[in-house]
Amino acid sequence: MDRCKHVGRLRLAQDHSILNPQKWRCVDCLTTESVWACLKCSHVACGRYMEEHALRHFQESRHPLAMAVRELDVFCYACGDYVLNDNAEGDLKLLRGALSTVRGPGGCGDPARPGRRSLRSLALGDGPSGASNDPGGPRPALQTALRHRRQVLLGKALRAWFGRSSYGRHRLEQQRQQQEQEQRKEELRRRRREVKRRLLEELASSPPRKSARLLTQAPRTAAIIPRKFRDPPERTPPPSLLGLSRRSLGDGNTAKLRRYYSSYPRRKLAPGVTGLRNLGNTCYMNSILQVLSHLHIFRECFLQLDLNQALELLASAVNGNSRPPLCKLVMAHGKAGQPSFPLSKRGMSAGLSGGASRTRNMELIQPKEPSSNHISLCHELHTLFQVMWSGKWALVSPFAMLNSVWQLIPAFRGYAQQDAQEFLCELLDKVQRELETTGTLQPAQVPAPQRKLIKKVLNVVNTIFHGQLLSQVTCLACDNKSNTIEPFWDLSLEFPERYHCNGKETAAQFPCLLTEMLAKFTETEALEGNIYACDQCNSKRRRFSSKPIILTEAQKQLMIHKLPQVLRLHLKRFRWSGRNHREKIGVHVSFDQILNMEPYCCRDSTGSLKPDCFVYELSAVVMHHGKGFGSGHYTAYCYNTEGGFWVHCNDSKLNICTVDEVCKTQAYILFYTQRVSQDKGKSL
Repeated sequence: MDRCKHVGRLRLAQDHSILNPQKWRCVDCLTTESVWACLKCSHVACGRYMEEHALRHFQESRHPLAMAVRELDVFCYACGDYVLNDNAEGDLKLLRGALSTVRGPGGCGDPARPGRRSLRSLALGDGPSGASNDPGGPRPALQTALRHRRQVLLGKALRAWFGRSSYGRHRLEQQRQQQEQEQRKEELRRRRREVKRRLLEELASSPPRKSARLLTQAPRTAAIIPRKFRDPPERTPPPSLLGLSRRSLGDGNTAKLRRYYSSYPRRKLAPGVTGLRNLGNTCYMNSILQVLSHLHIFRECFLQLDLNQALELLASAVNGNSRPPLCKLVMAHGKAGQPSFPLSKRGMSAGLSGGASRTRNMELIQPKEPSSNHISLCHELHTLFQVMWSGKWALVSPFAMLNSVWQLIPAFRGYAQQDAQEFLCELLDKVQRELETTGTLQPAQVPAPQRKLIKKVLNVVNTIFHGQLLSQVTCLACDNKSNTIEPFWDLSLEFPERYHCNGKETAAQFPCLLTEMLAKFTETEALEGNIYACDQCNSKRRRFSSKPIILTEAQKQLMIHKLPQVLRLHLKRFRWSGRNHREKIGVHVSFDQILNMEPYCCRDSTGSLKPDCFVYELSAVVMHHGKGFGSGHYTAYCYNTEGGFWVHCNDSKLNICTVDEVCKTQAYILFYTQRVSQDKGKSL
């Protein structure tokens, strides 16, 4: 391994066994092959390819480090790997040099081969001329070739003997069956990938089908849904209309039935209870859009944003296009308008007003082309939020939003699996840049009310997730503290070391606490070695002095200097293990609906705040289903502020749930909203 924490200061006596070649034999079996010397005591034993007496010595004495007396390799039994690093004093390097000197030219230090150097020494040419001192002995290259040839012949003989034995034939048969089974599985996987590729091609070339599992057919709990959003009771026609047959339906009877069913109270959807269709591995986008739409501050500022003139002027300024706008989006004083854009022809009327038509279809299919003259994420968020919170649609196919994401964020182009945390960061960054670009237009191009509204929305986007961290470095020599304030938009919390094991017992019996992860994030960390240049310790030193800079030991701590309105906690469930492989930490994280952030804040900067400013309430949770980084599925649990209930957003399927069910999920991203703003002291 690159760094072993068990390598410390070596304290070897002058009569240590490793410095005496006559003692280079195992004290238990007296063999001279694969001899390892303990670096803690004077014990010498054979390695794992002999009788494993060195391993038995580690199990009895717990001395982890051992060195091969001939190959000069160091192995750590506690870590189970070879050691590549050295301590600060370079003791391992000095010990290897001493052993090379003890062996000396001519191999006098090797008791097993008197008068001849070891194979490693001959191969490396440790002597003055790099050749053997024995004129009659074989050359180093020939000696190495003979040794390798003997190993190859011995291996062939052992394999032939193993293949003729009954146990060997049984093992070979098992290996052959496993290979055939793996080939069959690979063939099945290849066929599934081919079928999936053909289906995706057909889906891209044909319009999507209407889902048969809409929110209207999903089971609901009447105790959770508010009364104003419950379904009306079933109503049966009067007996005079029930006995009518098809032949007896004349113009008068048909008019009676039409008037009867037109007077029947229609079902009213709760605002925000609108599913998003999965357009091909787009669950990461759907879950993030559901969370952003359920954040009250973020949603309201985009619903009030007028994108009619400002964004069209931006498109003409950037693209040099002076075409008149094709569609009008008017939002005045927070009242939702009804934008009109072409829809898929499935019996739907044009525009959002089609949801209140006589047939009342519950699915809205956006066009694949953007609904404006230019591609704008702000425009698509405005339109999508307006649709989702109109209370008229149970399902939306966000083709226009997906097309805008593909055009403006090329990293998410295609139907590959993506990370929801990375998509959220990229989406907010693009939205912020787009608003900043729109705000830089000349005052004559953008009216004053629109410019003021754009500035307000940009301020909300910049400050809703924005917080500040205090990085404090303390010098251990003079106790001087150096403070640095850094901005943050989310907190990436790491799991403690004991949770990095993905065993089922660890995941089931030992859940991790969110407060423990926050405490680990803000704990004091000791910096290794004398690497910190303290300003106070070097204050008496002149600026152009020839004296070296004084380096001291220090410790570092991160604390929260300013709390954001919406706190994003990213749980780092995916970690690198091996080469180019990321595995998931499947440990359940226990979190509560109320979170107090006062223990993790800097007391000097937040001492004047009210106690309610530290209290956060759970607003949304993004959950990752699956075992790996490149696979799985994303869903979101969001709190509907209009109806006062929790909803589980699983693409096109939405289910009402309780807060206890939310707290039992395997969270990936947590969203907490501040109960009282620290800037204005008002409830959010």
